Amino acid sequence: MREILGRRRRLLSRRGDEGPDLIGAALAFAAEWQWPVLPGVAADPQDGSRCACPDPECTVPGAHPFDPGLLAATTDARMVRWWWTNRPTAPIVLATGGKAPCAVSLPALPAARALAALDRRGMRLGPVVASPTRWAILVKPYSLEQLGELLYAQDFVPGSLRFHGEGGYLALPPSVTAQSEVRWERAPLPGSASPWVPDVEAVVDVVVDALTRTGVSAPEM
Repeated sequence: MREILGRRRRLLSRRGDEGPDLIGAALAFAAEWQWPVLPGVAADPQDGSRCACPDPECTVPGAHPFDPGLLAATTDARMVRWWWTNRPTAPIVLATGGKAPCAVSLPALPAARALAALDRRGMRLGPVVASPTRWAILVKPYSLEQLGELLYAQDFVPGSLRFHGEGGYLALPPSVTAQSEVRWERAPLPGSASPWVPDVEAVVDVVVDALTRTGVSAPEM
């Protein structure tokens, strides 16, 4: 069992001479954790800082679904293996909501402060996905009604706070997008079951407070 768990951790985080093991990570997410995934559009091969999609103003370059679209996300190992065999450098995109985790994302600096505040409270956190500019806290699936009630209770909701719920998506490690490499700020513990994640109610107040205190209220990339 120890050997199997160690192998799973390497699949989710390894980066060697040939780059990240995207197919191994995608298979772990889909087949073992039952998280529906699909390949992202990736960066423009001629300009790695731009998206390969037709939108010249793409706000999430290389980190979103395009072909196939989001509805194609699956947990089927054969489909996942076929996708990444043919597109080995494609980012791994999680279709959030349903039976998969949702996420709350915010700019990196206030996100770090929010995690520190949650740690001081003794709050148990699950995986946290990070890029140089934004971090995303994975949470249990929530409904629009539930989210609306949470936001209505806030005095102010900063525009830089994003919610990845039903019908949303999120790039997962060890993807490399047009903006940066995606990594784990809090890595999931190795195991056969899908990682535990908290309820959205447990983190909203703290992330809103962190954003307000740092003055990051406008939408950011």
